[in-house]
Amino acid sequence: MSYLKPNKRRLFPVALCAVIGFAGLASKVSAADQTASSDAPEPSFDGARFDNTKPKHDWSLIVGAGASYDPKYEGSDEFEVSPIPFVVFTYGDWLEIDPGGVSVTAYKANGFSVSGNVGYESGRDEGDGNRLRGLGDIDFAATVGAKVAYEWGPVELYASVDQTINGSESLIGKFGVEYSAPVTERLIIGAKAEATIANAKHMQAYFGIDAAQAARSGLPEYKAEAGLKRVDVSASATYALSEHWLVRGEVGVGVLTGDAADSPIVEEKVQPSVSAFVGYKF
Repeated sequence: MSYLKPNKRRLFPVALCAVIGFAGLASKVSAADQTASSDAPEPSFDGARFDNTKPKHDWSLIVGAGASYDPKYEGSDEFEVSPIPFVVFTYGDWLEIDPGGVSVTAYKANGFSVSGNVGYESGRDEGDGNRLRGLGDIDFAATVGAKVAYEWGPVELYASVDQTINGSESLIGKFGVEYSAPVTERLIIGAKAEATIANAKHMQAYFGIDAAQAARSGLPEYKAEAGLKRVDVSASATYALSEHWLVRGEVGVGVLTGDAADSPIVEEKVQPSVSAFVGYKF
């Protein structure tokens, strides 16, 4: 997977969400760009640019790259910059292939939608931080999941669940609300709030410490139970530079809660992030 960081088996979650959000918002700014050119004045407002009118073709392809500035691991107080190339392909209203995997919408009517997806859990390397040494790696693994959503104008309410196959055997549930709307003929702003709930296997794999790990790492034993893992909020802006070129920036902050926040591996409960992307839409 070329979009993964070299020598790492993970793509930072917030950056990944920014990539996927970039793809979704990009589809709203492509409908009426035929008047844009390098030697033409700023076009007048065209509401069709931001509506849900289907394009002339049923598919969409975005190729781009970006970078994120995130904690080295979930709970770290150290940060690093990660380059992220990506490709996003959509077909009609039912298929999307992006850096997170494949999503298929099985039902969509009256604002409601139901979709299924196949993706991955990137795992974690014990070399990502000093407090992880001796804890071992968490293996990369496939995930399967489902999502239900309701769109009410510019607002979307959603809930999703994902099961990891092998690896950490995580069961992750997310629910949240997302808002996106045009400000000008070229600019879209967005905001999102999301809560993440995890099962005991996920919490123990990422935040717990068993007897063997304690002996190797020098950290105390710790049992992490299922529950609310974190709450995230973010804000974003997407700008259409031309008929094809788009840029997106996002800032966010997550707060670890419950047993995740109290884990001995956690150096900082508050997890901020920043990401920026540029893409070309065919």
